[in-house]
Amino acid sequence: MIIKRSITIKKHSTSISLENPFWISLQQIASSRNMSLASLVSEIDVKRSAKTKLGLSSAIRIFVLDYYKN
Repeated sequence: MIIKRSITIKKHSTSISLENPFWISLQQIASSRNMSLASLVSEIDVKRSAKTKLGLSSAIRIFVLDYYKN
């Protein structure tokens, strides 16, 4: 099941659609880094903008996958 959530990054609200396991993993990663979910998503957004033209949801999925692979 895909869950859509609104997050504010760079002072604007954006909607992100992810499967629940990705939301759970993203929250766990943010918590382990002592940062908010929005801060982590913002960090991912900045890195994806600089490297690729991936959509934000895809960039988050790849970030989570890379996090657990490493």
